[in-house]
Amino acid sequence: MEKQPANVLWLQNNNNSPQRQPNQLRQGPNGQPKQKGISPLNRWLLVIVLMMLGIFLFQIFNNNSSSNTPQRAELTYSNLYNQINAGNVKSVTITGTTDITGTFCQPVNNFNEFHVTQLPNGDPNLVPVLTDPTNKGYQKPTKCTGADSTIVITQPAQDNSFWLNILIAFLPWVFLIAIFIFISRRASQGQQGIFSFGKSRAKLILEDRPSTTFADVAGVDESKYELQEVVEFLKTPEKFQRLGGKIPRGVLLVGPPGTGKTLLARAVAGEAGVPFYSMSGSEFVEVLVGVGASRVRDLFDQAKKAAPSIIFIDEIDAVGRQRGSSINTNDEREQTLNQLLVEMDGFDTRQAVVVIGATNRPDGLDIALLRPGRFDRRVTVDRPDWTGRLAILKIHAREVPMGPDVDLVAMARATVGMVGADLANLINEAALLAARRNLDYVNQKCFEEALDKILLGAERPLVLHDDDLNVIAYHEGGHALAGILSVHADPVSKVTIVPRGQALGVTMSVPIDDRYNYSKEYLLTQIVTALGGRAAEQIAIGHITTGAENDLQRVTAIARQMVTRWGMSERLGTISFSERQSPFMSVGDTGAPGDYSETTAELIDDEVDRIVRECYERALELLSTHRTALDRIAQELRRQETIDARQLQQILEETGITVPMPDPDQVSLPLEIVPPPPTEFPFSAENP
Repeated sequence: MEKQPANVLWLQNNNNSPQRQPNQLRQGPNGQPKQKGISPLNRWLLVIVLMMLGIFLFQIFNNNSSSNTPQRAELTYSNLYNQINAGNVKSVTITGTTDITGTFCQPVNNFNEFHVTQLPNGDPNLVPVLTDPTNKGYQKPTKCTGADSTIVITQPAQDNSFWLNILIAFLPWVFLIAIFIFISRRASQGQQGIFSFGKSRAKLILEDRPSTTFADVAGVDESKYELQEVVEFLKTPEKFQRLGGKIPRGVLLVGPPGTGKTLLARAVAGEAGVPFYSMSGSEFVEVLVGVGASRVRDLFDQAKKAAPSIIFIDEIDAVGRQRGSSINTNDEREQTLNQLLVEMDGFDTRQAVVVIGATNRPDGLDIALLRPGRFDRRVTVDRPDWTGRLAILKIHAREVPMGPDVDLVAMARATVGMVGADLANLINEAALLAARRNLDYVNQKCFEEALDKILLGAERPLVLHDDDLNVIAYHEGGHALAGILSVHADPVSKVTIVPRGQALGVTMSVPIDDRYNYSKEYLLTQIVTALGGRAAEQIAIGHITTGAENDLQRVTAIARQMVTRWGMSERLGTISFSERQSPFMSVGDTGAPGDYSETTAELIDDEVDRIVRECYERALELLSTHRTALDRIAQELRRQETIDARQLQQILEETGITVPMPDPDQVSLPLEIVPPPPTEFPFSAENP
């Protein structure tokens, strides 16, 4: 059977709307059919210009016809001298070396003027004969009363080219016509701008253009499964209508930035093969009240005419924010939201129009927008696990030549917490790095350096004093050794004293697998590891520095949330003293006072102080017991600047410390189930 175009797949019961045939005119950029002809203003301007042009041509031909009547005598050169000798030449005009014109003193054959064609090389004796009395051939114009000599005028030759004359005659008219056309176009654009101010600005992607499919999306298999039903309905609506099923009117994609919400919406349109209207939520809102509502109406009208179709509204929270949640009201935004609610609720169930919205702030959306009947489905597009990251890396690596040593599995495990946009940036940075080195392909070293640049920042060539280098080496060595000696800590993968970004040194710990629940022991270990740098300074240097500023901020935030959010304090019990933040926002608890008394606030401060002090004492104990290993790590950092996990393990073996290395294929279960700490990525990067 011949496959029908996707734009003629209509619902069975939708017999009232005409179908667009394959040979019908293509729609315009806003979904409206392109109209032929010219506007009335342009038509009248064209008539005026044509009338003026006709009058001008009539005048030209009339002048030419009148100029064809002979007005002067044509003389031969010998007849000219006869008239000179007779004293009947009053004036002569010599034009270059081609023409001679003049006037008679007395008419000759009823002509007062004459014209003579000059000799090929001119006549040098003509002017002396007419003007120089000392010349033997001089003739005085005796027949001219009161004239002592003939008036002689010389002028350069004129180009009497026909086309040049036409150009000179028509050039002003061409200029006027151009001015008329320019004014008419500006006037028509102004009229269209006035009447199309409330028109939708949605970008239309037609079904016959190359589009994205689900094969181009990876790492969000659950979300793709949820959206496949929408695609299947747009393709075969009769399959669901047979049993009384109705198409979902709206699908809300929720997830952190960069997880692929827009890509999923484009993939739905590409799989279904229907027109795809894309628009941002901020494009609805304008200064004038009512414009946003008008654009919403126009957008849905276009989508209904092109049904089956998809409307995608990116960042829908810009227009769908909760009404009445702020003191400062915005009448334009609220009217736009009201119109959007009416349009989504007023869909004809027989029309296959699906609205897909995307946001990373679902907690701020209006409850009327989220109810069934408008956004029937809510699809969470979360950060991918390591298998999802591996699939994303393979998709982005299709067009990049890879070396034989590239291990995408290792890169997928090392990029915990990254989303699709971050992984695409990783591939691009590795490719750029290989190109700068004039390599034929991207190797594993390029990937590792690109990952360090993204996570830690670019290297900074700072000239540091030996004392500063010694402090940084012991500081980072304390982080690394405290993390290695702690049972529940993430494996330390790299330690460096090379300045990167705003940090003078970095200790990088990467979990062996994705973590979704964190135990109390794991969080305490994170605090011990973060305080290892300050403890190493106190033990090895004898005094403390300002390098632990970021470490103290992190440990304080973790300890406070253990007490206020996760109920990990025995004195306060299992009570939450803070509001839960949005899971898609990167900001953590602000520490602002909640609904509790000053006594409770003092108790919270005491518990936070107790947890931090106990962890600091644990860090001092670990590093004091293994001072030899701490000194060796600092020495190697001063010598090599960067050491990896294998070199750290070798140092520990040489100093008599036996620490089993974690098996990457074995995932340990947490002792207690708690929400994750407020960090952007689960890895920890300590810096002084």
